[in-house]
Amino acid sequence: MRDVVVTGLGAITSVGTGADELVEALLAGASGVRQSSEEGAPATAPCADFDPEAWMTPKEARRTDRFAQLALAAALQAATEAGLPDGVDPERLGILMGTGVGGLVTLQRECEAWIANGDRAVSPLFVPMMMPNAAAGAVAMALGAHGPGWSVASACATGAHAIGEATRMIQRGEADVVVAGGSEAALTGLCLAAFKRMGALSRRGISSPFDMERDGFIMGEGAGALVLEAEEHAVARKARIRGRIAGFGASNDAFHMTQPDPEGRGAVSAMQGALRDAGAEPSDVGYINAHGTSTPMNDRVEAQAIRSVFNGSRPPVSSSKGSIGHLLGAAGAVEAVAVFGAMERGELLPTINLTELDPECDMEHVTERRPAPVKLALSNSFGFGGQNATLALAAA
Repeated sequence: MRDVVVTGLGAITSVGTGADELVEALLAGASGVRQSSEEGAPATAPCADFDPEAWMTPKEARRTDRFAQLALAAALQAATEAGLPDGVDPERLGILMGTGVGGLVTLQRECEAWIANGDRAVSPLFVPMMMPNAAAGAVAMALGAHGPGWSVASACATGAHAIGEATRMIQRGEADVVVAGGSEAALTGLCLAAFKRMGALSRRGISSPFDMERDGFIMGEGAGALVLEAEEHAVARKARIRGRIAGFGASNDAFHMTQPDPEGRGAVSAMQGALRDAGAEPSDVGYINAHGTSTPMNDRVEAQAIRSVFNGSRPPVSSSKGSIGHLLGAAGAVEAVAVFGAMERGELLPTINLTELDPECDMEHVTERRPAPVKLALSNSFGFGGQNATLALAAA
């Protein structure tokens, strides 16, 4: 079976543009969370400095929803680093860009226009801007990619599923190179109200994974993209190899639409599947980037699942969501980018805002950056619908 390596990384987040800015900000314990000036409005982690016209023409920007703008920017960063599309057969270049919800900015705006002024107020561009596969289409057109391509949607597990399935695509011989990742821009009034009504958002305005006082997540936005490539193809192109996709595990809880299985069986299955796929033992893992949403039940269940899989060994664990919020469909991709960057630097990413550990979340938590040579890491992503994905990520 073909080995799959990473030759490009890209990210747009609330703490920086580009993979290097993201990783340095996370290592430094920076936060992209912003409190709202409106009374009662939830805190968010927006990409406040993002300028779509740095990546596309003004006309293209007007015709593209924000989630696809973010996806294109992250993908072009990764592609530039990997030297794409030079040296790649366009028929063997695939695209797999996911999103949890798609063009919500466009959806809310056009619904408001229709309600206020009727059919003729609706933009003829509504459908191509809203559809979840618009990001994948935009990336394919920008790179001239004619290989297989589509969008993935599995809520908060989307980005990890996209990377895992892109790996399988290369291993099956369907493509030599795949640009994979996830994007989300759901900071609309309607979406924030929906999550608030569910009780999923932090009332304190703080994302504090595994902390006793955690009371919900902070919604963020952003995008992450990776260029995945068959190793022999990357070597032939003399591309810089930044890491390897060592394994991928996926599962369904089949328990509840929004709550995790209280026994963590789906999370256990995904982690064990990633380890099997990597041909690794739990003792080989030097770090876990947890899903760690800062919600009371998720963090407890994930900690229980990790303890079950590792059964006595205690690999260092942290969550990036204290810094950048929960990026929904982009989370798994952005966090994979961060893990590769941290492994390259020989450091561990910290969880910020973890001041009083919940005893039910007992693990070897990383709360300050520290040096550590990690050869194999796991990255967890667990989504609404009970869909779980774990990536086993290896150093170059």
